[in-house]
Amino acid sequence: MDTLFNTKFEGEPATHTQPGVQLQSNTYDLQESNVGLKLTIVSTVGFGDQINKEDSYRPIVEFIDAQFEAYLQEELKIRRLLHNYHDSRIHACLYFIAPTGHSLKSLDLVTMKKLDSKVNVIPIIAKSDAISKSELTKFKIKITSELVSNGVQIYQFPTDDEAVAEINGTMNAHLPFAVIGSTEELKIGNKMVKARQYPWGTVQVENEAHCDFVKLREMLIRVNMEDLREQTHSRHYELYRRCKLEEMGFKDTDPDSKPFSLQETYEAKRNEFLGELQKKEEEMRQMFVQRVKEKEAELKEAEKELHEKFDRLKKLHQDEKKKLEDKKKSLDDEVNAFKQRKTAAELLQSQGSQAGGSQTLKRDKEKKKTREEKSISDRTCTTPGKHPVVPCALVVCAV
Repeated sequence: MDTLFNTKFEGEPATHTQPGVQLQSNTYDLQESNVGLKLTIVSTVGFGDQINKEDSYRPIVEFIDAQFEAYLQEELKIRRLLHNYHDSRIHACLYFIAPTGHSLKSLDLVTMKKLDSKVNVIPIIAKSDAISKSELTKFKIKITSELVSNGVQIYQFPTDDEAVAEINGTMNAHLPFAVIGSTEELKIGNKMVKARQYPWGTVQVENEAHCDFVKLREMLIRVNMEDLREQTHSRHYELYRRCKLEEMGFKDTDPDSKPFSLQETYEAKRNEFLGELQKKEEEMRQMFVQRVKEKEAELKEAEKELHEKFDRLKKLHQDEKKKLEDKKKSLDDEVNAFKQRKTAAELLQSQGSQAGGSQTLKRDKEKKKTREEKSISDRTCTTPGKHPVVPCALVVCAV
């Protein structure tokens, strides 16, 4: 792109490790002499780098449709400002093909087939200096054959205008263009030219014997730029617009092949919408009533379960309470019986203590009397021939 427009566009190269396809759009205001050009370049970053390439084309198609939709919304406004509207629709798709020299990849065929009804597809063989001239010629024939056999409609330069019919017819035979890009200038002869320097020689970008870069620039910028814009509007955008309006219910004729007025179409669509709205409201009301009934049934069932659980817990509580009361009564009876036994035991112990004291006192008296008698006996004086004299002693024992 830098070589094509002879300028340096801002931007950094992207890596090949993107998780998906991302589209980066940049708009530039170019000026050459007194001619201004507002150019928008959209890069498909990460295209073809994933292992699963099945949906690689989808972000590109969605982006193109989004630009068509934005233009359609502006066009449907009551007060349109299309003369000041920045047209972001894609007018040309430069589809770069790897210089394998064999055939197109399945991804290339699928993607170009999905894009040919939405944008002007111009296939280009990139880095064409990687293969020889003979291989390049065979490769071009192989690509053209595969595109035709798979029904891919690439952009054909118009030949209906006599002023450009001859040159466009010639250029159509050179499709796909084989190009080389370079911003480096080398001195060859007496002039500076854009070229690529290799150990085996120099490839000049603007030398038609080396590549088709000049043909691409002439066809894209100088000769057919306006036709690209016209084809985008009259063919691709009109196709999108027709399909979109048919989805919205707008038609040119009724079933009797009579022309439809916009008012009739609007009224029919409005009535259809209101009917669908009422139908949906009724369905939602029925669904709401049904859900309310189901919820009420669930709540009643839950309430019933709670009552049953409460009854079970209440009964269990009563049983436990009765068991505790029985245990308490049993313990009270045991305590009372224990107290009675204790009282009886204490009474018996008291009586036994009193009886033991009386017996002990009686034994003490008898022992004391015995000792006194023995003492008297020991003090008695015995004289031969005489009666023993017994001393008289009075012992008073007081208890």
